[in-house]
Amino acid sequence: MSSRWGRRFREYAPAILVFVSVIGLLEGIAAVSGLQQFILPRPSAVVSAFGEELPRLQRSSVNTLYEAIGGLVIGVTAGTITAFAIARWARVREAVLPIAVGASAIPIIAAAPIMSNWFGILNPFAKMAIVILLTFFPMVVNVARGLSQVDESAVELMRASAASEGQVLRKLRIPNALPYFFTGLKISTTLSLIGAVVAEYFGGSDDVLGRVILQSSSALRFDITWAAISITAVSGILLYLLALGVERLVIPWHASQRVGET
Repeated sequence: MSSRWGRRFREYAPAILVFVSVIGLLEGIAAVSGLQQFILPRPSAVVSAFGEELPRLQRSSVNTLYEAIGGLVIGVTAGTITAFAIARWARVREAVLPIAVGASAIPIIAAAPIMSNWFGILNPFAKMAIVILLTFFPMVVNVARGLSQVDESAVELMRASAASEGQVLRKLRIPNALPYFFTGLKISTTLSLIGAVVAEYFGGSDDVLGRVILQSSSALRFDITWAAISITAVSGILLYLLALGVERLVIPWHASQRVGET
């Protein structure tokens, strides 16, 4: 157990050291150079802004996370179901995959006003729809690849043993697709926060992180802006770590989960 914690500490210590060093460097540069707060706010000023705006930041964080997680769940579910259909039927792949590629290429700044017009500017689903657009394609591509790229000799062996298509799916294709699923999920967790925050720039409730960032930067209160950005970044990291933890619980047998083990 102690050796495991020692490995964990050695793994994360460089990142922690770099983070602390960068914060200290920024504080020192801001203090020595005398730069205006709107150019480079001190990290200490950002921390003070947390205290000043804590009630609004809390409300905004909850609302933005609701949009991000709601869109993430729908996008991951829809993408996974579509991937199963694509891997099973060639006609579905020919019909759906070009649409999925096209949808993933739509810029957020073009889609967000349209979604607000369709669903209502105050409707959280207008922001969720952007998250769905961003997370759908990574899930389709990764899961479909995992279901399709299986060892053909293993498939032939199972069919020679009179295994049905359902058994091949459950015992071979799905286990093979799980690492691909979690790769898509980890990508989608970060995209979900990006999509939600950017979509909020185009109107809606003021108690969301995107509006806090936009309004505070317009008022040159960049200490509040960085406080909101920090919350967004930490939320993205936590969602990623949650997906990583679930991955380790579900597929501990996969080679990627045994890296570094003795």
